[in-house]
Formats: sequence, structure tokens, C-alpha cells
Amino acid sequence: MYLNKAIIIGNLTRDPELRSLPSGVKVCSFSLATNRVWKDKNGVRQESADYHNVVVFGRQAETVAQYMKKGSSMLVEGRIQTRSWEDKTSGEKKYRTEIVADRTQFGPKGSGGNASTGTSNTSSPKTSSDSEEIDTIEYPEEDINPEDIPF
Repeated sequence: MYLNKAIIIGNLTRDPELRSLPSGVKVCSFSLATNRVWKDKNGVRQESADYHNVVVFGRQAETVAQYMKKGSSMLVEGRIQTRSWEDKTSGEKKYRTEIVADRTQFGPKGSGGNASTGTSNTSSPKTSSDSEEIDTIEYPEEDINPEDIPF
């Protein structure tokens, strides 16, 4: 059995580029950054970022190009593919490994704004207008008695 499946969640590193194939099919390409945080053997926090080239076809390509921008959060599910071509100027063979997306899902609405403006917005105190944008769950103030649970 063989499996070629990639699922990544990250932020766009640049605005998506929308093009058309000679057949008229739309193609959108962009790059997604994912990061990894760990502690080394000395207990020091380390960070690493990986960059993934992504290609989307058809109506989904048009939607991504219309709504996503640099810094936006996105989930991509698809397959990994390496393609090759001969460079016209140098004549040497070039390779590119990319994720061909079967499914894309947009991340939280506010992530694009915070990623592009830096961390200064995240450290500022929240005002009443900021809390209206975020969906929150209001929990009751009363304590729950375990005897009231019906099971």
C-alpha cells in the first residue's frame, strides 16, 4: 500500500499568484510557513521554520486568490509532487517539490492582520470593540454540584 498525503497548517509568506493554464483552468500558487518549537538538550528553547510551496487548481484556486493574503492562516491538505523542467536560459534541469492541494481551509479571520502588523497588537490591552470580534463562551458563575449530573 502506498500513501502520499500532506496536511499542513501555516501562514502565507506572500500573496497568492493566480494564473491560467492554456486550457483555461485557474492555478493559484503560494508559499506556506510552518514553525516548530522545541527545547534542546540544554533546555534552551529553539525555533525552526519550514516553507512549503503549494499549488491549487480550479474554483478553489480562484477562492484562495480572492480571500487570502500574506500572513493569513490556512490549512492545506493534498499530495506532495516533484516536477522538473529544463531552464531556458541556462539549459540545466530544475526541480520543484510542492504540495498539490485537494482541500484548503481558511484559518481564523484575525490571524492575517496580526501576522502582517507584528506583535505590537497582541500585547496591547483589549478594548470592548476587540472583544466583540472574538466568539467567546459565557460560563455560568454558579458552582456545579456533582449530584445534579444525571449519570
